Amino acid sequence: MLPLLLPPNPVQHFYRGGDRIAALRGFVATTDRQPEEWLGSTLTRFGEGTVGLATTAEGEFLRDLIEADPAQWTGGPGRDAADTGILVKLLDARQRLPVHVHPGREFAAAHLDCPYGKTEAWYVLDSVDDGAVYLGWKHAVDRDELDRRRDAQDSEWLLSNMNRIPVTPGTGILVPAGTVHAIGEGVFVAEAQEPTDFSILLEWSVTTSTREESHLGIGFDAVMPAVSIAAMSQREIASLTRLAGESAATPRSVLPLEADPYFRLLRAAAAGGVTEPFPAGFAVVIALSGSGSLVSDAGSVVIERGQAFAVPLAFGQWWVRGDADVLAFLPGAGWPASLGSPGVA
Repeated sequence: MLPLLLPPNPVQHFYRGGDRIAALRGFVATTDRQPEEWLGSTLTRFGEGTVGLATTAEGEFLRDLIEADPAQWTGGPGRDAADTGILVKLLDARQRLPVHVHPGREFAAAHLDCPYGKTEAWYVLDSVDDGAVYLGWKHAVDRDELDRRRDAQDSEWLLSNMNRIPVTPGTGILVPAGTVHAIGEGVFVAEAQEPTDFSILLEWSVTTSTREESHLGIGFDAVMPAVSIAAMSQREIASLTRLAGESAATPRSVLPLEADPYFRLLRAAAAGGVTEPFPAGFAVVIALSGSGSLVSDAGSVVIERGQAFAVPLAFGQWWVRGDADVLAFLPGAGWPASLGSPGVA
């Protein structure tokens, strides 16, 4: 079984952006509010029918193909037969995103009937000169005051109490579930996430959502325990951040080690030769530059800058031949057997 080409899958959203996605992926944006692309997605945006689902070049939903043959595609099933263990996005923020939080697995299992929470990670592809992200509280905050500031939509208070982290291309940041965060204006990232669309909005006033659309439908009293109020120290921030070097022939992680139970993001380029092997398993692969082929004992496919592929488990171990510089997104180590592991809460 060979990898399948993934045509562009831009997603309309409330915030501005998307020109850098269109430039990389080779399509013409129809609006300045297509700031996300969901790559290889088998799930939809929260509460919506088919928005977010990836299709093949023939117009079939990738979800349906995987659901029909999970053994060949993923080695699953995980949560269900179409589960790939990962959600991959390109996110091009031409305005600051709202302050929000994603729940963890324990909370999602108890309240949302789902074994996944939404730990995520960002790998910065481009950033304006003063580009930054916001991650965690500078100091512990009082839960009652947080509730009051949330209800007052006090953006200044929220941001002033968060850690502002300048970023440059090549920065990888892990965002643990429960951590307050926001991506700043001008930052373009490749994003790996657990495969859900669970978001708790603390700052809905800068979006098209209402208060009643900001708490996952279970109410703020029920959902706020999923939001950490603890301080995030500079030492902790350092442990969640990694600055990757130049691409090499050996696939290397661009994320902190702590991301491995949730997802892996590997980058490699062979500079006209052949890389070392990428591991067998489901993957979403995108070429950031150059051209070449994805090659395994099962065959090969040509890949060029901006093209993305869904790679099935049945493709086996694979290599990159040529000068294509690729990012490969894989589910967490040990998935799907590790799904629901006590060590990944």
